[in-house]
Amino acid sequence: MKNLSSPQDISHYPVMLDEVLKICNPINGGDFIDCTFGYGGFSNAILSFPKTKVIALDRDIQTKKYAEKIKKKYKDRFSFYNKKFSELSKNITTKKFDFIIFDLGVSNMQILNLDRGFSFNSKTSIDMRMGLNLISANEVINTYSQQTLNDIIRLFGEEKESFKISKNIINERKKSPISSSFDFARIIKKSKKKDFNKKINISTKTFQALRIFVNKEFSELINGLIEATKLIKSGGKIIVISFHSLEDKIVKFFFTNYSKNKSKVSRYLPDLSKGSTLFENYKNKIVTPSSEEIIKNNASRSAKLRYITRSKNDFFYPDDLKKKFIKYLELENRYV
Repeated sequence: MKNLSSPQDISHYPVMLDEVLKICNPINGGDFIDCTFGYGGFSNAILSFPKTKVIALDRDIQTKKYAEKIKKKYKDRFSFYNKKFSELSKNITTKKFDFIIFDLGVSNMQILNLDRGFSFNSKTSIDMRMGLNLISANEVINTYSQQTLNDIIRLFGEEKESFKISKNIINERKKSPISSSFDFARIIKKSKKKDFNKKINISTKTFQALRIFVNKEFSELINGLIEATKLIKSGGKIIVISFHSLEDKIVKFFFTNYSKNKSKVSRYLPDLSKGSTLFENYKNKIVTPSSEEIIKNNASRSAKLRYITRSKNDFFYPDDLKKKFIKYLELENRYV
């Protein structure tokens, strides 16, 4: 395996690249889908092995310039679509794949561009759109009801002080529109009890909640996992890197509930695993970044990687996945 673990520019280096390559072993070749292209770190690393082919997607139009560079280098082995990964099978219908990779969450490209409003320090509009969106964070903050704001912050951010934060948002916007991420962070800080032992910024959970809602990230993840399961070969692997406890909960439930070694409700019931599963036995093992990677890239500290192998069974729609997380899906579809 090539040594790709010493990036010169950490902002262009995907989290747990070495671990992903170890799972995929691309020296043997294969057909890959990179569902979250970003700077192209995974795609570029996989294509450096000559027997591989990659189809990449990203909803962010700003990633296209990085895709064009890789296309020039690898020509017929690389394709790029400016699409959401929930739309996988709408664009790719002619073949099955060996590996499908999801690297979830917001990218450094989006955070570092202060004009996009993902950063606490942004003094421009609170946008937070990753791309192909219906609404912006600015619209949500300045027009949504206190009840909906409270639900967003409480459910998606797991923020205990959501009521006070949402109340102060309403009070502040009555005076004048909340126009920047910097001002929004100030309102959150004013709403929170002081806790100087916190290792993360006290605005993190609320910003995260708003970003998830604006980009419908849980709906995207659930639909993306279903789409990937349609397209993965028997024996192929779906790999997911998540950074949020609820994202990981969704992935864990899907992999566990539709694998052959799923626990039966009762040992007296018949084993229906032959026809009612989508995946081989699941070990429920989380892969985390090495201590060396965390030192190089502190943003990787919360990353969790899970992967699973597709069974030979025909695809069927996993209804229980949406039922399990219906309250999040319904909230993401709630508007003014």
